[in-house]
Amino acid sequence: MSYPITITVLVDFGNSPTFPVVGTPFTLNNATYGKLDSGILGSGSSQIVDVSSQVGKIQISGGYNLLQDQFQVNQGTVRIYDPNGWWNPQNTSSPYYGLLVVNRKISISATYASVNYPQFAGYINAYQYSFPTTMSVGYVDLVVSDAFRLLNMANITTVTGAASGQTTGARIGQILDALNFPTALRNIDAGDQLVQNDPGTPRTALAAIKNVEWVEQGAFYIDASGYATFKSRSNVTKTNYAAPITNFSNDGSAIPYAGVTFAHDDKLIVNQSSFTNIGGTAQSYQDATSVAHYFPHSVSQTNLVGINDAQAATTAKVYVMTRKDTSIRIDAISLDLTTPNYSAGIVAALTLDYFSTVNINNVQNNGSTINKTLQVMGSNYTITPNTYDISFTTSEPIVDGFILNSVISGILDTSILAG
Repeated sequence: MSYPITITVLVDFGNSPTFPVVGTPFTLNNATYGKLDSGILGSGSSQIVDVSSQVGKIQISGGYNLLQDQFQVNQGTVRIYDPNGWWNPQNTSSPYYGLLVVNRKISISATYASVNYPQFAGYINAYQYSFPTTMSVGYVDLVVSDAFRLLNMANITTVTGAASGQTTGARIGQILDALNFPTALRNIDAGDQLVQNDPGTPRTALAAIKNVEWVEQGAFYIDASGYATFKSRSNVTKTNYAAPITNFSNDGSAIPYAGVTFAHDDKLIVNQSSFTNIGGTAQSYQDATSVAHYFPHSVSQTNLVGINDAQAATTAKVYVMTRKDTSIRIDAISLDLTTPNYSAGIVAALTLDYFSTVNINNVQNNGSTINKTLQVMGSNYTITPNTYDISFTTSEPIVDGFILNSVISGILDTSILAG
């Protein structure tokens, strides 16, 4: 490779498509893997294969969708060259014979300067085989996604232990319990908001969790290590422009970048909202000034599991107050990790995560400058043996908050007071 990063791709052909990411299954009384901090809960049968030397291309993308206002599945493809025909499911002499079935676990990590950085952990959804006549070998594209896909395929009706007055985090935990999602692979905040009793209606587990996420106005996603992660509203607010700040610039004063994508439009504006809890009445809020400037941009959510109308009214206001205005945006920043002498850029690319703070400075040819302090909300990376290109989608905080003495969020009449 022309860059000093080692990519490791592991496939676990264990006989159960359970939720844990690739790793040695939890084995009771085992000195190494019988500890929650050492082993990964699994099916009890693990057949882990390092396929790194066969990988020709990796493309993974995901994160927060600004238009839909929610985190989405991380997904993509891993291309594996197959000179020996091992990935042919009909090849009885293949060491993988009988194991090439869907929902097997896969993980991707990057090692730089002796530090390992998780990149993706999820499942193989499909095997797409190609045998081009112009090539001497065939290849298979592993279509992969994180646990969101399995959460979206699992239907639930009742949630055991659900009761009115629970926190949002407690309810999400119960939904995950219903699916036997391992507690060792969860990072769930308690939550700041309360929920009513579960409605007991048929829906997907992901839909049930997303309902709770709307009530909280927090964030639920699968992280790069495969952990189900839920951040409360207050936790999301605390991350707004929080240190450390990674600085990028095209004038030599900070980490250089390959490119930035600007936008100036009204597609992210919301100036009218209506939230309705199950059994409640619609609670609406609008910002008249924003409506006059930009025309109505409305969002409506119904059948939420919020505890009462007062809570729904507060959430409706918070939603509008954080989305009523617009300015020129930097939607994405791209980095080329093959850039010479790019240690700081490599570390930044492999370290930045959802809600990480970045400052992006763009000095244009005419001398004008655009400078934005933003949050990382998604990523899209393409890796080959000779290239490593990654772009991060960025945004203003999805839930703003008043931060005393902050020049960004500490000005009355500019920032909202959030609790």
